[in-house]
Amino acid sequence: MDKFTLNIHFSNRKKSKQVPFSSVFSFVSLTTISLFLTQVSASDCVLDIYHPSSWNTSDFVAGNWGGFVNNSNCGSVFDDYLYALAQRANHAQKIFLNSTEQKNCLLVMNNTVGKDVSGCGFEKLTSGGGGCSDFSTRDVYDNLGNTLNMLDEDCKLFGSPGVSGAKACSACLRRWEEIVASADNVSEIEKTKTMVCGFSVLITLTGTRADDGKWSHALYKCLGDQNFPIKEGSRDNDNRKLSIGLWILVGSLAAATLVVILVIWTLCKEKFKESLSSGKEDNSCSTIEETSCLRISIKEVYLATNNLDLSNFIGQGVAGKVYKGTLSNGHHVAVKHIIKDRHVDTFIREVRSLSHIRHPNLVSLLGYCEAVDECFLVYELCHNGNLSEWLFGKDKTLLWVQRLQIAIDSAKGLLFLHTYPEGCIVHRDIKPTNILIDAKFQAKLSDFGLSKVMDLDQSYVSSEVRGTLGYVDPEYRRSHHVNPSGDVYSFGIVLLQLLSGQRAINLDLSRAIPLTKMARSLSNGGTIEEFADAKLEREYSSEAFDLVFKLALSCTGLKQQRPSMKQVVSRLEKAFDISTQFNSVT
Repeated sequence: MDKFTLNIHFSNRKKSKQVPFSSVFSFVSLTTISLFLTQVSASDCVLDIYHPSSWNTSDFVAGNWGGFVNNSNCGSVFDDYLYALAQRANHAQKIFLNSTEQKNCLLVMNNTVGKDVSGCGFEKLTSGGGGCSDFSTRDVYDNLGNTLNMLDEDCKLFGSPGVSGAKACSACLRRWEEIVASADNVSEIEKTKTMVCGFSVLITLTGTRADDGKWSHALYKCLGDQNFPIKEGSRDNDNRKLSIGLWILVGSLAAATLVVILVIWTLCKEKFKESLSSGKEDNSCSTIEETSCLRISIKEVYLATNNLDLSNFIGQGVAGKVYKGTLSNGHHVAVKHIIKDRHVDTFIREVRSLSHIRHPNLVSLLGYCEAVDECFLVYELCHNGNLSEWLFGKDKTLLWVQRLQIAIDSAKGLLFLHTYPEGCIVHRDIKPTNILIDAKFQAKLSDFGLSKVMDLDQSYVSSEVRGTLGYVDPEYRRSHHVNPSGDVYSFGIVLLQLLSGQRAINLDLSRAIPLTKMARSLSNGGTIEEFADAKLEREYSSEAFDLVFKLALSCTGLKQQRPSMKQVVSRLEKAFDISTQFNSVT
């Protein structure tokens, strides 16, 4: 910290009054104590924010993050704060500061900047408020993994050779706006909660590249300024100013009639829903007209889920939230709610993929509903949740044979997809949260929002990289070639998790280590006991465990050395037979 010096000069002593020594002593003492207390508090800041380069400039004008930052004098200070949080998250896995930690750090920032930064919106990013404010990076991976992965993919163009800043920002900004979007009729508190969740994802993402400050600040500028066009391409400044002026004019006129419009819109929407439920809607659904899936009225969907009540919320898929419900015929269902303008391709893909196929180890699509601005997919409800809950839940335990049976069921479902007569179906998002367990404890693959269908004569199809961080095949990430071997890799990660009870990326260590790396390091000199899930309490066949362990390593090895899903099923069934014999003997 800088040293403070106090110089008191007495010029023209003859004309000035003599200052009592006691007064000078008191003044110096109080000043010294004040400075001392300030420095002590500042030294308690847990963030590395003592020497951010952007504070050394006089330019404090930057974006307001869609109104989240309501002080125009904050500028780059808010971005530097985000970057400091990202650096801390990278090694401590904590995202937001508690109120005491934040107070100490704001004190440092006030002293360094020479301005009061209390109105920059930092207080909204404080832990202790529940929800995303208390998330760790692990929580982000677990609960918002798909969102994190999609933001990562859409923002990866920053810094790429030959890619303009506007183009790089375009896709990234579009994804960010989807993440933090809130309905117009929600409260400011709910909007803030949504933004906090968005920032938890952003901080986790930039934390993975904490050593690349240039990339992180370029990303913050893109999202904070929100001046880039959402569509690719650029516009000149005059057109942009004209556009802004027109929008201001339109906004002013619209404000005068807002109440009337809202009333009319509400009445029309209610009448529209009634017409849909009575079968009078004009939903030709041409995009999925070739399917044989049952169409369900929107009234039935809303009645089944009690108007998408939060008490019925059970999870988040690639494209939307999932709710449990009960149809009028008494069937228990899971309903995925998809916003049509954002993920209509996912809706179409899932209906096409699942409407024609039936298999005991695939979640059955019972019906669908398509309205003007939203879509619904209605599935059978799997009462025992997903594999992730059983592997990582504190109060749930899977026996060794149960884990093997879940692996066999999932492998059979994947084998069916890969050998489907009309073309190989590549799932592209195999992971524990997409392996559901029904009332009979049978495993079923779910969430086909990222699936790709290959013609029989194709060895691969090209596509942008999609999937979940930690489960995506590295070769697919490099080549962008979609083929069944990518699913085999993801399934191999799931096998390692069934064996170890570990996350795909270990965040408990000082550095995030992939599970595959941990497994391979143990295969070169470790023991089974070191890798086995402690919940198993060593109640398993060592021979069967070793067989599945080696199978998982081959699944996650080089593409040319990976087994087919038919071979995977065969080896898992062999391990199951060995385990059954082992249990009968013991």
